[in-house]
Amino acid sequence: MVERTAVVTGAGSGIGRASALGLLADGWTVVLVGRRDKPLEETAALAPPEARDRAVPVTADITDPGAVDGLFDTVARRFGRLDLLFNNAADTMPYVPVEEVEAADWHRVMDSIATGTFLCSQAAFRLMKRQEPRGGRIINNGAPSSQVPRPDSIAFTAAKHAVAGLTRSLSLDGRRYDISCGQIDVGNVTPEDRPQPAVRQADGSLRVEPTMDVRHVVDMVRAMAALPPGVNIQSVLVMPSAMPYVGRG
Repeated sequence: MVERTAVVTGAGSGIGRASALGLLADGWTVVLVGRRDKPLEETAALAPPEARDRAVPVTADITDPGAVDGLFDTVARRFGRLDLLFNNAADTMPYVPVEEVEAADWHRVMDSIATGTFLCSQAAFRLMKRQEPRGGRIINNGAPSSQVPRPDSIAFTAAKHAVAGLTRSLSLDGRRYDISCGQIDVGNVTPEDRPQPAVRQADGSLRVEPTMDVRHVVDMVRAMAALPPGVNIQSVLVMPSAMPYVGRG
C-alpha cells in the first residue's frame, strides 16, 4: 500500500478525533493537530495497536502563522509529502444578540475558523505544489451556517461563510496544481458528554433538535479522502433528516 499522509486539525476531540481514527483505520498516516498535548495523545491512544505508529500528535496554534509554517515544515521533513488536509478546528461562542457580541469573541471565532483554515490551506498548497507527484486534497469543515444562519450567531455564521468562500477559491486556484478542495457541512452531531442543548429557532422559540452519530460524518470524510486524484466532492451537507435547515432562517 502506498503511504498516504493526512493532517487533521482539531484532532483532540469530537469530529476531528473521530475522523482521524477513521483515516487511521483506512491506512493513512495522520498528523494529529491541536493546541494541547494531552487530548492529541489520547486520540493517538484510541487507535488500534497496528495503527498507533501512524498517529503522530503535533501541537500547534493554527491562528499563528509561524506555528502553522512550523507544522507543515515538520510534515514535509518527516514524511516528504502531504496528501490530505482536513481543516476541522474551530472555536465557538454562546448565542448572543448582535449588539452584545464582544470584539474579542468575534476575533477569536473568526481567527480559529477563517484565519486558521486559510493559514493551513496556504501552507498545504505550498507543499502540495512542490512535491512529486504534485497535488493533494483539502477538506474544509463547514456547517449549515455557511449557507443559512441561526439566530444570534453572527460571528460563527460569518466565519463559516468565509470557509465556503475559501473552499471555492482553493478549488479554483488548485486546479492547475492538481489540488482539489471540497467542503463538508456538518449538522447536529450527538454530544459526547452532555445532553443536546435547546437552541433558538427563527420564530424565537427554544427547541432541542435531532442529532446524528458522528460516524456518519466520518464515513463522508473517509469517502472524500478516498477519491482518486481528479475527482472531487465540491460540497456536501450531512445532517439529521429532521434537523431544521430548509427554511429555518
